[in-house]
Amino acid sequence: MENGKDTIIKIENLTKFYGKFKALDDITLEINRGKIIGLLGKNGAGKSTLLRSMLGFLKYDGQVNLLGKPLHEHKEKMFNFIGFIPDVNSLDDRLTVEQTINYVQTLNDSWNQQRANILIAKSDLPLKKKVKKLSKGMKTKLYLLITLSLDVQILLLDEPTLGLDIAFRKEFFNTILGDFYDENKTIIISTHQIEEVEHILSDIIFIDKGKIVLDEEIETIKEQYSIIQVSRDRIDEIEKLNPLMINQTIGNINALVLGKPEVEDAIYLKPQLSDIFMAKVGGSNA
Repeated sequence: MENGKDTIIKIENLTKFYGKFKALDDITLEINRGKIIGLLGKNGAGKSTLLRSMLGFLKYDGQVNLLGKPLHEHKEKMFNFIGFIPDVNSLDDRLTVEQTINYVQTLNDSWNQQRANILIAKSDLPLKKKVKKLSKGMKTKLYLLITLSLDVQILLLDEPTLGLDIAFRKEFFNTILGDFYDENKTIIISTHQIEEVEHILSDIIFIDKGKIVLDEEIETIKEQYSIIQVSRDRIDEIEKLNPLMINQTIGNINALVLGKPEVEDAIYLKPQLSDIFMAKVGGSNA
């Protein structure tokens, strides 16, 4: 991503060890305001460690700057401008849904009551029910509602809809776009289910074994690759193009290649991010 006056997150030489295991390996990134970024990697690639380092939850080597200042200079004021939705929640089971919302409201100067009212009205959350009585899906929905009601400049999402049904996942990402995002906000979504968020992303970061292997705008990277589809009996011809990946389907092969080489009678398809990810990183870990 290009440098500029709108840089909101700057990371330099970020390295994190857990004992002898190097979870993050000399990561350098610049992220500009107004971006919706997908952080894609296999399980254990370093996605959560990177987000938690950016929040100051972990000790690390290197430098993290938010809004032009080193992370440590923000201290407790940091959460006035940054929101975090982790893959687990820390709601108080003793409170009702309504009490939980009111409690968070009193603690956060960045609370946006107008947006909260809209999100509550759209949700089917039982306001009088205690958190401990909620299903996992309802607990996650409450956590998401609370976080999206904060008027923050940076939103970090760590597998935010993990384990939820497809209807709610679609609802959540529509809410991100419709009720939260504007050009002054920056959103980073850590996921390994790229198909669900690809349509809302402006940029993509691939991370593998603690290293950044790709950092690019979506449209730019898709223009760099193409998928060539021909009959399976032409595989020798396609292999001469040095494809990054070949998938065989019924009667055909689909080959991911750099550029758009001319192949007679071929069908050209636009690659999905998952195709490029598989070519760059390989299959996902269970």
